[in-house]
Amino acid sequence: MKHSLRARGVRLTRQRQILLDLIDKSGKHLDAESLYQMAQALDPKLNRVTVYRTLKMLKAGGLVDELDLMHYGGDQHYYETRLKQEHAHVVCLRCGKVEEFFGEPLSRLRRQVESHFGFQILVARTEVGGYCSHCQALRAKEVRDAATQADSEPPRKKAERKS
Repeated sequence: MKHSLRARGVRLTRQRQILLDLIDKSGKHLDAESLYQMAQALDPKLNRVTVYRTLKMLKAGGLVDELDLMHYGGDQHYYETRLKQEHAHVVCLRCGKVEEFFGEPLSRLRRQVESHFGFQILVARTEVGGYCSHCQALRAKEVRDAATQADSEPPRKKAERKS
């Protein structure tokens, strides 16, 4: 990563190093505000403007990817280093949990797309949205509870709901 910055003529300041380390080593997909809060705990002189400018520079330099993760957080964008092996993001649309999927099926899909369209893929992002096992169980319980509640309503209430 340091070599990539130097090759692009970008100086690796202490503040840039802090942000790169947070993105690369946190094990999470962090948004700009979270990065700012975490970075400021390490360097109180670091300000929001520096964080946003640095993220923009790292993204433009091809070192960091900006992700929307199925828009779970609304218009929030999340960051990860681009040096990772290509992978898919699996996002729970209820709790926001993000898992990363690596594997041959993604490589196979990439080859199929390139072959089918005669297309040279430079970057591929795959996102899958759904419900994690925990949220599936919660949803099933909610459906059962709603059905039980509807069955226990007085007949007059049921008739009012139908009309």
